[in-house]
Amino acid sequence: MIKFRNVGKRYPNGTVALKNVTLDIDQGEFVAIIGLSGAGKSTLIRLVNKMIEPTSGELVVNDTRVDEKLNGFPLRRFRRHIGMVFQSFNLVPRTTVLKNVLGAKIADKGFLASILGYYSKKDQLDALEALHKVGILDKAFIRADQLSGGQMQRVALARTLAQDPSIILADEPVASLDPVTADMIMTDFRRINEEYKITIIANMHHVDVALKFVRRVVGIRDGEIVFDGPSEAVTEDILKRIYNRELTEDDIMFKKVEVV
Repeated sequence: MIKFRNVGKRYPNGTVALKNVTLDIDQGEFVAIIGLSGAGKSTLIRLVNKMIEPTSGELVVNDTRVDEKLNGFPLRRFRRHIGMVFQSFNLVPRTTVLKNVLGAKIADKGFLASILGYYSKKDQLDALEALHKVGILDKAFIRADQLSGGQMQRVALARTLAQDPSIILADEPVASLDPVTADMIMTDFRRINEEYKITIIANMHHVDVALKFVRRVVGIRDGEIVFDGPSEAVTEDILKRIYNRELTEDDIMFKKVEVV
């Protein structure tokens, strides 16, 4: 479903973020991307929905080649079923939770309907169902700025689910949360992956969180994949290969990581 073939990414300033990445991710997988800041994690997932373009190699997502030719309406149609969840939530603070989730429907609306904020009954039911899936239906008519950080991330996840995605890309989704809340949010991600067979690719800052919740880990170092395998196969030696050093307290959320 997602195929990287010798994909490289060089930014205009000369920075090489990815080097000859070859990677397959199948429908329904939950994959964590780990590595140091600047290793290429965010670049990799942002290529999947063409937030940025590869500069070499071939990337195919859902049978669509992601390159400079993918633009306009075909690009909008391509992105409709790829959701994105950010560390910063990206909500409209003074708008209700329901309206934030309904924002997922804007891409399907005409210009006038988008400006006027018109949503059909089905749109509203879809948004309410998405809130139900993440357990915060009771917050639908509360303003987003009245929520806790964990609740905001659940709204962001509900907004993504309202797109009916086949893929969810998560860029450091729990890095700004406390350990208890992060545990709950990652439990939501895992349940959604298992129940709805949605492919999830998550950049993870904290190694222990990745190993606890995700079945497959991809380790990136200096733009290259240096490990790709099941989380239970990750050892201290593999982590040293990925990070080129011992883990620090900053790499671990729960202050203890269990590896073989």
